Amino acid sequence: MTAINEVTDLSREGEIALITLNSPPVNALSAKVRDGLAEAFRQAIADREAKAIVLICEGKTFIAGADITEFGKPPKGTSLLDLEDIIEGAPKPVIAAIHGTALGGGLEVALCAHYRVAVPSARCGLPEVNIGLLPGAGGTQRLPRIVGPEMALDMVTSGRHVPAKQSLEVGLVDELAPEEQLRDAAIAFTRKVVAENRPLRKVRDSNEKVEAARGHPEIFANFRKENARRFRGLKAPENNIQCIEAAVNLPFEQGLKEERRLFVELFQDSQSRAQQYVFFAEREVWKIPDVPPDTPTIPVNKVGIVGAGTMGGGIAMNFANAGIPVTLVEAKQEALDRGLSVIRRNYENTAKKGRMTAADVEKRMSLLKGSMALEDLADSDLVIEAVFENMDIKKEVFGKLDQIVKPGAVLATNTSYLDTDEIASATKRPESVIGLHFFSPANVMRLLEVVRADKTSKPVVATSMQIAKKIGKIAALVGVCPGFVGNRMLAQRQREAQKLVMEGAMPWDVDRVLYDFGFPMGPFQMSDLAGLDIGWSKESSKGATIREVLCEMDRRGQKTGAGFYDYDENRNAKPSPVTAKIIEDFRAKSGTNVRQISDEEILERCIYPTINEGAKILEEGKAIRASDIDVVWINGYGWPKYRGGPMWYGDLIGLDKVLGRMREWQAQMGDVFAPSKLLEQLVTDGKAFTRPK
Repeated sequence: MTAINEVTDLSREGEIALITLNSPPVNALSAKVRDGLAEAFRQAIADREAKAIVLICEGKTFIAGADITEFGKPPKGTSLLDLEDIIEGAPKPVIAAIHGTALGGGLEVALCAHYRVAVPSARCGLPEVNIGLLPGAGGTQRLPRIVGPEMALDMVTSGRHVPAKQSLEVGLVDELAPEEQLRDAAIAFTRKVVAENRPLRKVRDSNEKVEAARGHPEIFANFRKENARRFRGLKAPENNIQCIEAAVNLPFEQGLKEERRLFVELFQDSQSRAQQYVFFAEREVWKIPDVPPDTPTIPVNKVGIVGAGTMGGGIAMNFANAGIPVTLVEAKQEALDRGLSVIRRNYENTAKKGRMTAADVEKRMSLLKGSMALEDLADSDLVIEAVFENMDIKKEVFGKLDQIVKPGAVLATNTSYLDTDEIASATKRPESVIGLHFFSPANVMRLLEVVRADKTSKPVVATSMQIAKKIGKIAALVGVCPGFVGNRMLAQRQREAQKLVMEGAMPWDVDRVLYDFGFPMGPFQMSDLAGLDIGWSKESSKGATIREVLCEMDRRGQKTGAGFYDYDENRNAKPSPVTAKIIEDFRAKSGTNVRQISDEEILERCIYPTINEGAKILEEGKAIRASDIDVVWINGYGWPKYRGGPMWYGDLIGLDKVLGRMREWQAQMGDVFAPSKLLEQLVTDGKAFTRPK
């Protein structure tokens, strides 16, 4: 065996040259990897004894993509395109042996081999669209030539990983090797290729599938139409589609030029920079400076949940999905039965959609046990309280849990707003208390705010972050303050949305502007969806707000067919003249000077105070990093990923602009717009929250 460089080796098994790549953790295509592979292929090609070449990788995966840390830096070493030319132009067969994942540039390299062998657990994909890009090394031109334009469209716009079995069916790989026997199977396959004198099959020269689609523009028109909602606001899917169109309609070399042009267009755009930033932010969020990775954690093998309502039931599903037994406690049998039946119905609906089997449903339900006795939680490793949002009730529950639950267990509250320190004070073990703020619906929403109280121990923090990962959440560690990070910032937007309506905008104007910005829906649509009567009491209602009047009229949102909007039988919304009249009456009573409000003002008034509040959160140390705040807003509040999160977006548009508007509004409308000292300091110093590239 010859070491080409520190990550690449070249050896020979009889007449088969074996190039082995070992660049942990995922064999990403760094300059070192590209240089090593290029030199190894040159030597293998020059070796007269070698009749064919196998490319195989050590570690847990084949090449899992480009080295994203090189993005935006001056190019060095062998380019990926040059490496591909060496592989594809080899005068002897090249076979790629795939395990783990062949993703992005990794699959593009494999597509330049003449044949591909994979183990059954392997997956192939081109996920560049997820960071606002397209496969820029020939992937969009070679892929449709193997799998056809229709499947290529799906793969490049979804970024999905195609399992090995399906890859074999569509021709993406040529043979499946037994699991754990890839090396031997790849060499055996290669010997067969040599013995049978099989041709050097270059994907670039295979035109049958793209030619069949030529003259059928409806393939692309229909695809765009069917996916319009999914692609809304995003530039990368459209550029990926245009690349597949180029593969169908242009010769290969011209298609490559079009791919390069469309890649550069995306690479230079803020959307791609935002999505790359989010990619790293979602990895950085797990790093807690004073809680190192080797902090001891508490094994969580049994979970207790107090409250089987919407939140408690949804939280329970997360643990059942991860195979962790859960005991759900309710005060009344009726509430407990209802909670368990809702969980079953949710699972059965998932099964009806083909996303799980009936056996899966029963397996998960078997992990859920109902009880009306807190004492049944005594041996739980983690107990999560999910009762009504009332401090007295929560403190009472924690006082009881303190007496019942075994020492060393984690006691968590799901409060979305209340003071976790005060809740912890109801126990004699405040070091064991933490906030686990799940977002609704808890079994669907990806975000988990982990709320660190003043006395929460480091092992409890580490355990909470670990369990979040185990149940498939993305966790952000935050500090105790009203509303924590997400809801505290959201309150700024909600306040301004309501004020804008009183000043002259209509709810549908505000919703439209925020929808066009990229949110899935605006604040008034969201209120209608959730139910306007959440927290509303008929007995104490005095018609003091627009919402109270709507509730008194039984306009409580989508569930009653009317709220801020009117709804048809399919829950399609349209602006309501009833709501418009209520708003006009409130404006008249308040003596407000009604004016025309521009879309620009609506957007700025809803977004800039949110950014400013994020700055205050950082200033107070209630979030570790600006990027953590962005992770919260992207995963919990529907902030469009292609706009990077509120803090990144503030940097993009210019913090001086945000500060100028805040000062202007402070002078006009009062100190709720007072700028954060951090915001002022950053502008003075010419710095930014996140420093987007």
